[in-house]
Amino acid sequence: MRVLLVEDEADLGLAIKQVLVSEKYVVDWVLDGSQAWHCLESQWTDYTVAIVDWLLPEMSGLQLCQKLRLHQKTLPVLMLTALGQPENRVKGLDAGADDYLVKPFVMEELLARLRALQRRSPQFQPQNLQVGFFSVDYANNALSVTNTQPPQTIPLTVKEFQILTYLMQNPDRIIAGSKIRHQLWDLEEEPISNVVAAQMRLLRRKLASYGCTCPIETIPGQGYRFNTSV
Repeated sequence: MRVLLVEDEADLGLAIKQVLVSEKYVVDWVLDGSQAWHCLESQWTDYTVAIVDWLLPEMSGLQLCQKLRLHQKTLPVLMLTALGQPENRVKGLDAGADDYLVKPFVMEELLARLRALQRRSPQFQPQNLQVGFFSVDYANNALSVTNTQPPQTIPLTVKEFQILTYLMQNPDRIIAGSKIRHQLWDLEEEPISNVVAAQMRLLRRKLASYGCTCPIETIPGQGYRFNTSV
């Protein structure tokens, strides 16, 4: 799941990003509303939710929400602000925010509110995503395979988990390597062009070590596909 974090307070932004990354989110952290809008207009990235501070330079969080809704974008937005008066909450919600969290807050509440937003979003995925003989367990960061003897539970690294989940959410669809790279690595990482191919080799090698056939096909010149017939 990819999150757009718009927060100009460096310490808070870094703390939120670190917590989200530890929860297996891919996070793009920007410092103002104009940068955020540039990310939202990108053809490469599909966000699950946005976390937006109210008081931002150049374009406020309130203005960003209004612009989102004006352009018919339904991305769930969690507004962060020190303005906790009822009239401010009403103003933020009326501008298009889906939820409102007053500073200071504890990270556990932030994560709980994100989970609530995801449950209300059509992009939300259940705690276990199953396609054919394969299922990913979000809680335990693992892949379960039922067509082997005996069935296997395979631990995954964060990137292996993210790649498998992304492809399983798009079964039998060919997805370009460049699309996967832009979707699963945040803006600051700037991965090298062959990073997806390298991760695929590692993933196939791991599945083979457990006696499993990898369901991810390489389509020459086009990209990768999770083959549901495997």
